Amino acid sequence: MNTRTIPHSSRRRRRRIAVVLTALASAVVIAFAVQQSLAAASADAVQEGTSPAAPPAPSEQIDGTVIAPSEADGVIRDGDQPTVFDVDRVAVGNLDPALLAALQRAATDAEGDGVTFLVNSGWRSPALQERLLQDAIAEYGSEAEARRWVATAETSAHVSGDAVDLGPLPTLDWIAQRGWRYGLCQIYGNESWHYELRPEAVTDGCPEMYTDPTEDPRMQP
Repeated sequence: MNTRTIPHSSRRRRRRIAVVLTALASAVVIAFAVQQSLAAASADAVQEGTSPAAPPAPSEQIDGTVIAPSEADGVIRDGDQPTVFDVDRVAVGNLDPALLAALQRAATDAEGDGVTFLVNSGWRSPALQERLLQDAIAEYGSEAEARRWVATAETSAHVSGDAVDLGPLPTLDWIAQRGWRYGLCQIYGNESWHYELRPEAVTDGCPEMYTDPTEDPRMQP
């Protein structure tokens, strides 16, 4: 019986292709899990560490960790996400006016396609941002790894009101294709939900994305 030997180079190519496909699939899963983790951390922050009778101020700290930020700090509970028109919610109402106007224009057009813009996270107080960073450090084991996903309170575009995290997935698909028309751009390759205003994108297109926030000069200490 004749047998055909597959060349080593062919087997190596197949193995490399399999590894690449596996890595891409894992990256998508990890990115989605990170978004869900950050949203859960924001919601959990409302419930931990205090009694209803005497909640601490949002900036109160114990051993360097901010405890119990509230909705007044921009916390959005899972299942209670506002739209970009719910300006009575501070997470939306405290966004930069130009960013908010662009989001509302885009959302109005998206409604014609049956797509609703929900805000998973918008403006955040410094206390909430610090809490999210501390939670990320605990989850990822180091500040260096955590900073790939969560900025410091001093550098965060959420704290300044210049960034918004959107959902659900149909919204992200819609805005990824059309956001530039409104000056709305995805900034980081690992955060498909994070959008900021880049007015020049209307004529020039969105700028090249950073791989993650650690490449962004604004995020440097």
